[in-house]
Amino acid sequence: MTRHIATPQIDAHQHYWDPARGDYGWLTPALAALYRPFGPADLAPLRARCGVARTVLVQAAPTVDETWYLLDLARHDDSIAGVVGWVPLDDPLAPELIDELAREPKLCAVRPMLQDLPDDDWIATADTARAVEALIAHDLAFDALIFTRHASALETFLARHRALRVVIDHGAKPPIREGGEGTPGFAAWSQVITRLARFEQVHCKVSGFATEAAPGWSDATLSPWIEHLLACFGAHRLMWGSDWPVLNLNGDYASWHASAQRLLAHLGERERAAVFGGNAAAFYQLSEHPNQRE
Repeated sequence: MTRHIATPQIDAHQHYWDPARGDYGWLTPALAALYRPFGPADLAPLRARCGVARTVLVQAAPTVDETWYLLDLARHDDSIAGVVGWVPLDDPLAPELIDELAREPKLCAVRPMLQDLPDDDWIATADTARAVEALIAHDLAFDALIFTRHASALETFLARHRALRVVIDHGAKPPIREGGEGTPGFAAWSQVITRLARFEQVHCKVSGFATEAAPGWSDATLSPWIEHLLACFGAHRLMWGSDWPVLNLNGDYASWHASAQRLLAHLGERERAAVFGGNAAAFYQLSEHPNQRE
């Protein structure tokens, strides 16, 4: 039986959206399970069932307008501990925009959605230095949404900005559908994770694994991937996230939460508490007081 973690849990990665806003280019009626508004009232009962007190709300559209939309949701819902927004990091005016957004106490990071950019090397070659300096000055973090093919470019970026706190979203989206250990996909991914984990400022999210797996996934399906994350990052640099409601494409909140708890049950109680909340609170510098930045 999985032991209950008494420490308040934090979901380090989830989304709210409204397709009527019109800035989610990837969100089409073909994704029937996702093509509707999702807000705090939809997630509240799922969180309660799993003992998740607060969440980190992550952008899903590459627009500043959506970032303001998410920050407005956060102002009115204490369960939203922090917001990961979007900024055009290569825009000459990005530093001024970051200065403005940083006045919002719940803004905790930005994410440029690297996986969707046409240039896999963009993060290494784009002129983002002034924007990154602004992020560091305001003590904001950076979410890296990548596949393994982006790793070399990200390493260049990480070496250039060692003062920037970075978290790899969804474990760099491993090719779980191809199979586990012994497959070329696992070998390539595991090498990337090993390299990225060598950067001390980098953390990683245990999120998105159900989405990347084939239908009918089980604990055994996910175990080798999560064990490799543990071996590379240790429990002190991992944070659990649901990736809800994208998760609904191939799972549900309670099942993924229970699976992650089982897969990490061999850790000590303090380590589990860190993965399921403490690390997210520390990395994103989430305040216990909803209208203050720590």
